[in-house]
Amino acid sequence: MIYTSVYRGFLGEIGLASRDNRLIGLWFLREQADTQRFYNEIHTQEIQEKSDEPILRQAKEWLEQYFGGKKPSIDEIPLEPSGSGFAKIVWNLLIQIPYGEVCTYGELAKEVAKITHKEKMAAQAIGGAVGRNPIGIIIPCHRVIGANGNLTGYTGGIEKKIALLELERANIKRLYYFDKTL
Repeated sequence: MIYTSVYRGFLGEIGLASRDNRLIGLWFLREQADTQRFYNEIHTQEIQEKSDEPILRQAKEWLEQYFGGKKPSIDEIPLEPSGSGFAKIVWNLLIQIPYGEVCTYGELAKEVAKITHKEKMAAQAIGGAVGRNPIGIIIPCHRVIGANGNLTGYTGGIEKKIALLELERANIKRLYYFDKTL
């Protein structure tokens, strides 16, 4: 059984999901399509709204601390993100990016290449794994930027990525966003 709940904060509504008392999902709810995408990715079991589920309450408390400017530990919440072995390597590296700091997809690619004993790793492959992170914010994919400080890609939207980095007091003065629609 998968239990879900919604956290309401200053950046909008955030969906939460758990299974077997472990957090399996955390995503921004912009519209129904975002929720449907998440549910499709977990190849659905029974899903039930349950705000008082202990792990979901714990995740909400973590978010309250985080959005309150504190630095709650990721170790406080049992996580179980579903993904490939490659994706899990990338997500483990995301967890190691310090609060208030950023790294590039290229830097992560070099690290993954070392871990997997490959000569090279494409930054695009890293971007794919980062983009499939099912537990945003807690597994801090918002701390990953493009080459030369480009604030590229974020499932929750660039505005939310910037807000999260500002909340963490990251030095974003050198970062930029290029709007490809202009």
